[in-house]
Amino acid sequence: MSFSRRVFLTGFSSAAAACLLPSSSAFAATSLHVGDQKGGARALLTAAGLTEQSPVSLQWSLFAGAPMLIQALTAGAVDVGVIGDAPLVFAQAGGSPIKAVAAIQTDGTMTAIVVRKDSPIRSIRDLKGRSVATLKSQTGHYLTLAALREAGMQDDDVRFVFVPPTAAKMALQNGNVDAWATWGPYIADAKISDGAREIVNGGRLMSGLSYVVATEEALQRQRSAIAAYNRLLKDGHQWMLTHAEDYATAWSKETGLSQPVAREVVRTSMATVVPITPDIIRKQQGVSDFMTATKMIPGSWDAKAVTDSGIVF
Repeated sequence: MSFSRRVFLTGFSSAAAACLLPSSSAFAATSLHVGDQKGGARALLTAAGLTEQSPVSLQWSLFAGAPMLIQALTAGAVDVGVIGDAPLVFAQAGGSPIKAVAAIQTDGTMTAIVVRKDSPIRSIRDLKGRSVATLKSQTGHYLTLAALREAGMQDDDVRFVFVPPTAAKMALQNGNVDAWATWGPYIADAKISDGAREIVNGGRLMSGLSYVVATEEALQRQRSAIAAYNRLLKDGHQWMLTHAEDYATAWSKETGLSQPVAREVVRTSMATVVPITPDIIRKQQGVSDFMTATKMIPGSWDAKAVTDSGIVF
């Protein structure tokens, strides 16, 4: 492993829990190892009744976040997974042998910055000189820098505290940090369970893209299986659009979080799954260029080089 890859990926640990799903005769000998998060793709496909229809045997491992999933992909411990636009650049800069094989388009509002309900902070400008907990070079970090620049502020006008989500949640509750920049279930739980207030989200400031990514080895061996998995995800997200309450119920049961939290997660997770197109690559190049400009990553990177547009689904 190169020095740059060690720098980017060291210090993260993963907790995996595997579960085999039934396969069909079409892919009887094929097993695809999927990296996921609790309440993620597996919960969606199960709620939509699609796991029984899967033509490929799916073996699932759970991870606490994108950095841990990227580490597992890099090590070849999983074949595919879903990560955000900023984590994809992070992985590319770290030398991870993965490529985006499908795009998942949301409205971007699942990423946000929250403060305690009793905080005097009301806007991004009020964060000047204060601390923000987030994960380095991930979506929360990206949003904070984008919000600072939109407000005419400097990148160093806030002090970043790079800690995992569980530690960030506690730090915010205890007053050890002033704000928390994160995504999805963490944002929903902070707002609904803890009364945290959202001061900005990624609706205007982020691409709203995440990606199905696959290792280069898996792309060589299991292209048909990866295409089948993409189709399952596409169908699952299509089902979610008309079954939001059903999915919220399943998501709540899977994660142990409340139904109101689940509804908020589902609301911000509405998405379409689409192939990699020139427009998707253009948007990802914009994300990459921003991360270079803000020194979130070293060097400049070609978004096309980290995509595979040949997976038809």
